[in-house]
Amino acid sequence: MYSEGLSSMRCCRASAGMLLRRRCCSGPLLLLLGAAVTVMVARNQLRSEIQQPGAAEEEDDEDVRSTRRFITHLQTVQRHTQIRSAQQRWVVILTGRHVVSDSEVQLYQRVLQELDYKVQMFRYAETSSFLRTNHGVSGWSLLLCLSSSERSCLRRVSFSHLQHQQRVNLLPGLMEAFSDAGSGLCQLFTHLSESKLPMRPHSCGSISQKLQAPHYSAGHDSKSPVGAPPPGLVAMVNVYILVTSLRPLTSFLHNISVVTTNQEPKGRPTQLRNFLLQQLGPTASHEALRQVKQAIGEVLQAVASINEREKTLNRCVLCYQLLTFSLLFSGSISPVIVQVDTDLTFSALSDDMFDRQITKDLILEDSLHFLLSSETHLSSEAGRGQYGGCRETLGVCLSEDELLLLLQFHQLMKTPSAFQLLYLSDSASSSTSGPLSFSDLLLRISRYYELQRNHSNRSDQTQALTSQKSSSQYSAESKGMCVDPHLRQIYTDPPLTLTPPFSPWVKEYRAEVTFDMVTVRIRPEPISSACRVHLDEHQGPRMANLPIGLGNSRISILVMDGAQQDPVVMTIYTLHMYRESRPSLPMFGDHVMCSFLQDCGLLVQPGWSCGLEPFIRSQSPPQACSSGHEPGRWVVPCLSCSDNRTCDWREVAWQPDGCYHPLVDSPLLQNCMTDRKVLFIGDSTNRGMMYFLMERVNSSLEDWQKAHDMQVYRNLNSGRTLVGYSYYPQFWLEKKQRPTFRQALQQLLHRSRPLLNSHLTVLVVGGVQWLNINHLRTVREVLDRESLGEILVVVKSLGMGFHLPVDGIRSLSVREIQDLYQENYNIITTAKHHGYEVIDTFGITMGRYKEFLQGRCACHFHEVEKVEKFSPSESSGDIMSTTNSTRSSRPAPELSSQSVAPNTNQGVGSVASSYHVTGPVNQVYSEILLSRLCPQTSENKRDELERS
Repeated sequence: MYSEGLSSMRCCRASAGMLLRRRCCSGPLLLLLGAAVTVMVARNQLRSEIQQPGAAEEEDDEDVRSTRRFITHLQTVQRHTQIRSAQQRWVVILTGRHVVSDSEVQLYQRVLQELDYKVQMFRYAETSSFLRTNHGVSGWSLLLCLSSSERSCLRRVSFSHLQHQQRVNLLPGLMEAFSDAGSGLCQLFTHLSESKLPMRPHSCGSISQKLQAPHYSAGHDSKSPVGAPPPGLVAMVNVYILVTSLRPLTSFLHNISVVTTNQEPKGRPTQLRNFLLQQLGPTASHEALRQVKQAIGEVLQAVASINEREKTLNRCVLCYQLLTFSLLFSGSISPVIVQVDTDLTFSALSDDMFDRQITKDLILEDSLHFLLSSETHLSSEAGRGQYGGCRETLGVCLSEDELLLLLQFHQLMKTPSAFQLLYLSDSASSSTSGPLSFSDLLLRISRYYELQRNHSNRSDQTQALTSQKSSSQYSAESKGMCVDPHLRQIYTDPPLTLTPPFSPWVKEYRAEVTFDMVTVRIRPEPISSACRVHLDEHQGPRMANLPIGLGNSRISILVMDGAQQDPVVMTIYTLHMYRESRPSLPMFGDHVMCSFLQDCGLLVQPGWSCGLEPFIRSQSPPQACSSGHEPGRWVVPCLSCSDNRTCDWREVAWQPDGCYHPLVDSPLLQNCMTDRKVLFIGDSTNRGMMYFLMERVNSSLEDWQKAHDMQVYRNLNSGRTLVGYSYYPQFWLEKKQRPTFRQALQQLLHRSRPLLNSHLTVLVVGGVQWLNINHLRTVREVLDRESLGEILVVVKSLGMGFHLPVDGIRSLSVREIQDLYQENYNIITTAKHHGYEVIDTFGITMGRYKEFLQGRCACHFHEVEKVEKFSPSESSGDIMSTTNSTRSSRPAPELSSQSVAPNTNQGVGSVASSYHVTGPVNQVYSEILLSRLCPQTSENKRDELERS
């Protein structure tokens, strides 16, 4: 049936006129010559129209009327032939090396699902069930071959067998010319050796040169003033072209370009028309834009000519191709094409700021909506029957393919979009009395809608001058108001797999990441440029590199209207993150004990070993440690010390060298803490130790807050123990308004009086990295002045933190972290000189720096969670009973880093604590603190256990 339609089409063309007979009977070369003559005639005709405006207007009026009748008929055709298939439309996406979490893949999924397509994804054509049989053309409507999968598409899919309604985002003719998949654009000069195309040789494929930022020649500067700008336009401009057909050649230019100048070597996305207007002014910018279109059109037409001359059989009516043309302006408004890519490339844009992906996604989304929003399905009977042939088409006889192309072109031209017509093959007749061609129909459609847009623009401008805007949304946008407070996409690095997949209308997302992923760079992009986006708070950054603590965390994305004096939050998106714990392999059989001092990912001490090594236990009898700063190492059972994936990390424990820190059970701890006052001064890491002590002493934690001032707790241990806390340093205040360490310490002492000058009064001082030896001297001076020189002072040394490249806070280099080790040693030495106890938290956190919990500093190894449920009473017993058989089988006691559940041995029907302090690393050094506060009771308990 299709061949009958073609025969009918040939007969119609035979009687249509001389030009059409020449097109049917002559070879492709004559067609090219005819096209070239037509371009010259059209240019001469344009000049004559300029010289004789009256005659041109009369002819144009008649052309407009006839074209309007033709457009009306075409719309009727489109309404009758636009049928929706009863079956689901399928899209096959070949991702190649892209992962599913890439924003480009997610964009395709989201937009295509919004357009009622059903998406199937495969890596390559060879692995797709849709593409294995029948030349790879069965069962799908749209085939998208992403970068790195193009060769697979060209191998597997037979473009000559494609059905009329099928689309592929590749045009084999362009791939042959412009990529390494074919002969390369460089071969274009072999075909056209005498060509004067406005381009440099070797502008594509693997032999293309890396583009450099443009530099104007310094030869003209001899007579120019110092600092004077170079004459003319000097810039590298990347423009993005959508080719929808090679025969006839039809292409569109996206309004976004990427511009690089010697003043802006990193490049920026901007509208090409605005950039040229800013650089050249109204008249010259219009001519420069015309020459851009002409240069690209000439190159594309040359490729189309070769494609036609070689009689390429790859015929895909609705296929399309996106290209990148790199244009160099060297002091002239006439550009030279220096590179062509068969993909969208944005190497000049910053990758750190996500500008590449944002700009690419914007163009890709525009192209999908431009091509697919009003897709038509043309039936074969309609194509050959009622609307085929030459009726109602201004005497032009149309084949099925041509009718489909005509309908598509009409739909594209009347659709508002960021794409504008770049080049259309002009095969118009040499005389106005001659018959029209198919290209003439396309040209008439384009001119008709161009006139409509020009008239609409003039009407809008007139209305703006004479009346108020009737549309409130348009008025709001003109004032820079955020009228569409939604996100276009959430960009992350590394890419996150969001659940559910991103949609502007969904506000809650979840993402899980592995243990080794400790930071994420995030940039939410709004749909409207008038909307502002901030992370976590009203004044938060638009984009940030954020740490990801173990367990659950949350990132809030605020979409705000910045046009008002007081910005208003209009929409909140929430991203719930979950970072997995270190992968653990349970121990069921034989294992070996391994140990480590530091992680190989961050060498705090370059001269020490890193990673796991066999643990050799001391043969001497275990003894209680005489201080809280005994050096030690982490010990963990593994199948092999050469592979940390074979370890049971739930059983990791801190083992001091040659001794142990006794654990203090709850009854002994409560007795030890009776009539004592424990005062803490320091930051949030110091506060974490305080809340751990309060929960252990009270068997519950009923009062908790992120205190950043001074707090005194008097209801502990049935009112027999007091705990006070002062936050220092108060970094959020202006430097002149911050209390000094001396002032903060004095206020804490005065608030907690009366105080006994004995070990019944305890002062715990320290934090992450603010403490130095000068603070210890201040402690000695204040205590002596307050007659408290005999109280027990415990120094919490430095800790790991600020080691990640996080925005908004200071980040330490590896060398600065290594310097902290020496500073920590100096603090320990000075504290011992003053007779103070020391808990060496730096040595404990050094090997487990990745196991931080929530907080920008990556320094928190504790977290307080709310406990809602009631718990039945448990039999009283030593806290060591919470360890399992693996730990109890060890020959010497270690401090396990397993979080211990709150003790509820206070009678039948007791209520669990309202809050619970978690964090295995914090638990270890907090238990060491308790053992130093109650050394005698814990040693006596250990002796009793050993005798029993």
